[in-house]
Amino acid sequence: MAAPELSTPRDAARIPATRGLPAPNPYARAVRRFGMTGSLLMAIGSLGAGALPVPNPVSGLRLLGLPARNATVSVAITYAGMAMVVLGWLWLGRLLKRDQNGGTPLAKGFISRTMVLWALPLLVAPPMFSKDVYSYLAQSAIAEHGLDPYVYGPADALGIDDPLTRSIPTIWRPTPAPYGSLFLWLGRGITALTGNDVVLGIFAHRMLAICGIAAIWWALPKLSSRLGLDPRSALWLGVANPLVLFHLFSGVHNESLMLGLMLAGLEIGLSRSWLLGTILITLSCNIKLPAILALGFLGMWIAKERGGRIGDVVKVGLAMLGVSGAVMLAVAYGTGLGFGWINTLDIPTLIRSWVSVSTDLGVVGGQVGILAGMGDHTMSILTLTRVLGGVVAGLICVWLLIGTLRGRIDPITGAGCGLGAVVLLSPTVHPWYLLWAAIPLAASTARIRFRRLSVAGSAIVALLVPPTGADWAFRAYQLPMAILAGAVILFVPLYLVRHRIPR
Repeated sequence: MAAPELSTPRDAARIPATRGLPAPNPYARAVRRFGMTGSLLMAIGSLGAGALPVPNPVSGLRLLGLPARNATVSVAITYAGMAMVVLGWLWLGRLLKRDQNGGTPLAKGFISRTMVLWALPLLVAPPMFSKDVYSYLAQSAIAEHGLDPYVYGPADALGIDDPLTRSIPTIWRPTPAPYGSLFLWLGRGITALTGNDVVLGIFAHRMLAICGIAAIWWALPKLSSRLGLDPRSALWLGVANPLVLFHLFSGVHNESLMLGLMLAGLEIGLSRSWLLGTILITLSCNIKLPAILALGFLGMWIAKERGGRIGDVVKVGLAMLGVSGAVMLAVAYGTGLGFGWINTLDIPTLIRSWVSVSTDLGVVGGQVGILAGMGDHTMSILTLTRVLGGVVAGLICVWLLIGTLRGRIDPITGAGCGLGAVVLLSPTVHPWYLLWAAIPLAASTARIRFRRLSVAGSAIVALLVPPTGADWAFRAYQLPMAILAGAVILFVPLYLVRHRIPR
């Protein structure tokens, strides 16, 4: 089967990218420096307000140890930096919008260089916003020691006092790994290189995250150009997004690898080879399973290009199923980790996520029952609402797949919307999960409603999660005061650049 060419007409404007030249826009450098200053403040504040390992390796050092001595000041500095990055990103989008409306040209390379400069200070900073990277290290070490990470948790396999266990939040210490065998195989290689050195392990996992982000950066402009959209706009919304910088780069989440492989698979599958695209998407499923949705949309589009008949769907489906199954078996038995991760996919549901629609409905239903004097049946209602949420998400995905087969929906939009339905209706939703939908859709639609919602949502959610990687427990006084102090700090750079920023 030859790779199909994607040529779906869009209702959005088609704008060619400006290439090669640095941006002559008079506001551009001020915006870039403003955001980079914010990133520097985040890096400094992270030494006392980040998701730090236990024990903190900078404690007791004369200069680097100063932020850790006053967590409130560190959080204030970090929040001021976060706000500066978000504002810089919004202003960069304003410059791009002016360019699209006939203003001063803004080169694609300028956006890429800006992304790199904003990321550099965080490259050597501690993780922020999440402590998941410590679970990655411990679960990889379990595999490296010859134990099954899908059976044993870090506390049981390594012990409570192990350096890789101490930094993991208490709730996750006894739980096995919910990640695919490819990811733990990569992590096992990191453990072989870094041993129990937490700092080196974090840096190595950040290199993996950079590889995933680089794949997103490569694929996203190509996918957007395939649909007749501005690749600079896709880069701005999908890669320069503060959620990407905060959670995939600084937070070191493996969504970067999952999305990078998935989007690269879609681009290669649509432009060159369905076989290679299927292999890449299947590999992304071995990081996190939801990426398998992209395989369905790629297959439906190929079947549509071959005629769109039921027989075409069956032939394409069987061919892709055979390739995908072979890759899954090769990864499972080649890594020696098997398919145990399929039995641990429900591990994230141990916590109740306030962003999850199905979880919120279940909790509200349980509280209504308590108020009505019917007793506490929250867990039963939660089970029901979560099952219903999964059914509704499944029906939405089927509808999108049929739309792709009939040519009403392109596979990139279908994958983005399908992943969005899965995320919002799943039992657990973290802020970085929203990128499952936001990044593909950044390359597939320029509809003003989506753009406004995505921009506003990214800016708000980016500022909602504390940099400490912990919740508000025992910080009900500290965090609000630190945020207020951060707002005061923010006033100074805003005043200094008031005449050099786009209105």
